[in-house]
Amino acid sequence: MYTFPQLLFRNVILALIFIITVGTVSLSMLSSLLEDNAKQHSQVVNLLTKQYVTINDKTKIAESIGKSLQQATNYRVLIIYNQAGENLFSYTNTDIGLTIPFMSPKPKKYVAKQIGVSIEYQLNFSGEYFLVGSFIFLSTALSFFLVFFAATMSTKRHKAVFKVISQQIKNDLALVNYPNTAKTEKLDIDSNLLEIPELKQGIIDIKKLMTKQLENTINLEQEAYVDHLTKLDNRNRFVKFYENQVVQESPVRFGVLIITRCSELQTINQIHGYKGGDNYIAHVAKLIKQALSTYPDGNVFRLNSSDFACILPNIEFKEAEKFTEELTLLFNEYQQASNLDSVAYSGLVHFDKTKPLGELLALADTGVSIAQTKSSNAWYSQKNTDILQKNSANYGIENWRQEIDSVLENQRITLLLQPIQPSGRNSKVYGEILARFLNSNDEMLPTTSFIAMAEKLDKIIAVDRLIIETTIKKIINKNMLDHSFGINISARSINDEHFMIWLERKLLREPKVAPRLIFEITEYGLQQNIKTSKRLIDMLHRVGSRITVERFGVGLTSFKFFRDLTPDYIKMDSSYTRDIDDDKNNQYFLRLMVDLAHRLSINVLAESVESPEEKHTLEKLFIDGCQGFYIGKPAPF
Repeated sequence: MYTFPQLLFRNVILALIFIITVGTVSLSMLSSLLEDNAKQHSQVVNLLTKQYVTINDKTKIAESIGKSLQQATNYRVLIIYNQAGENLFSYTNTDIGLTIPFMSPKPKKYVAKQIGVSIEYQLNFSGEYFLVGSFIFLSTALSFFLVFFAATMSTKRHKAVFKVISQQIKNDLALVNYPNTAKTEKLDIDSNLLEIPELKQGIIDIKKLMTKQLENTINLEQEAYVDHLTKLDNRNRFVKFYENQVVQESPVRFGVLIITRCSELQTINQIHGYKGGDNYIAHVAKLIKQALSTYPDGNVFRLNSSDFACILPNIEFKEAEKFTEELTLLFNEYQQASNLDSVAYSGLVHFDKTKPLGELLALADTGVSIAQTKSSNAWYSQKNTDILQKNSANYGIENWRQEIDSVLENQRITLLLQPIQPSGRNSKVYGEILARFLNSNDEMLPTTSFIAMAEKLDKIIAVDRLIIETTIKKIINKNMLDHSFGINISARSINDEHFMIWLERKLLREPKVAPRLIFEITEYGLQQNIKTSKRLIDMLHRVGSRITVERFGVGLTSFKFFRDLTPDYIKMDSSYTRDIDDDKNNQYFLRLMVDLAHRLSINVLAESVESPEEKHTLEKLFIDGCQGFYIGKPAPF
């Protein structure tokens, strides 16, 4: 409801706008009127002077013209003089009345050559000014009177209406909370007012508005603080919880923070699509909540796409480690049932009211990095809280460095083979080699984390060399020269001069194996340096090997890309093949790419094929080969 000052202020603004408009229009009309009067006066002077052409006495002419003009027009100043400059007639009005400075008429001069006199004059429009000024004043006074009157009446009416509405809402609430009492109490409302249909409808509309506002508030809070996939509180709620429940005065004096990282999310997204990744994350969230069910004060949050945070208040390390052990058992069961390399790793850190949240997250993240170098789904308690103040801030990274060096030195690598099924008899496809890395206990390290850390520590080139050498040895030892195999190499490697020289010599020394190798490089990796990529492809073709552009369609591909690089295969990114049977846009795009590629003698492959419907649709689009869990899962090579 508007208050009286608010209504008054609003109406005053409207009144000022009205007054300014009226004043502007009035002054515009006045200006036009004055201009017309000035023109008419000039015509009068011209006609009047023509009447005295035959009179020779200039003084008599001047007096006659002056008196005639005074009778016809109101002047401020009127002066008539002869050609010699002698003043023949002069008149000055001392009572000029109301004036408007910026609209005052300018002095003018008229020369009557036929009678030999000049007339200088300045008109007086005080009467017109007074009329316009009176009109503006009356409009202003009337406007402000109406403003005050309208504000007063509106305030009274608003008070009366809202009093009725407020009372009705109170009574409705009373009926909800105390139905028996409310029915017996007499409603303090004028029954005549309640009989007004508009008022009843207004009350109903207000109730609907209040309900909608409440629903909107709840929805906004869910969007701001709740993860839509897992229905867990998100990072915003996590930060708010820590500030309110830990930093400030509360029953939580200390506890343990646990960060759990889903290590296989990226791999699952690539192989099974984002729907498979969502199912994986949702299941991990379910397992965490299951393990947390025995800790009534525990809280779990989803921090980002792959990380969860658990806060166990007023619990020591030993008890928290029991929780992570239970969590590891659940992860192990899920891993075996889903045929995954791992599920998730956890890092633990103790907290109290003195510990900043950013420092705790950094410590827990280091714990996760160390846990990933241990067994599958392992956890690590980060008890050394001084590492962030020392040179050993990269404690977790150093663990990874040692682990990667150990893998390279001892060649602890195992290979899997995932088949690509040809769509026709004439389609030439191959099987893709997938590398997995083992720690000193022959347990699988998280592949995504291993590759990422190898990139970060500048060891990815050595990793690529290990994969290529191991693959060639396997092919020779198993005498599999009648099959073709795809090997992934990183963008960093193809831009390294020493790697290129090593690879060419390696393939030249193995002339029987080289034609059986297809090297897979991402579209983004090839586009980083077209000149280097072309040199790589030319070298591979020269030794008999071939190349596949994988994750195709993610970047900005052009016809020039095909013309310059001429790959042997392109493997469409999973975002185009996922649910292709229901996506008409992707079907149209894929058909265009297949047609273009086939014109250039390039084979087109599809990855992440998870259903017979997807496979059937891809075959109708003339895809040369399909890869995915529906076609065949990775198996030991």
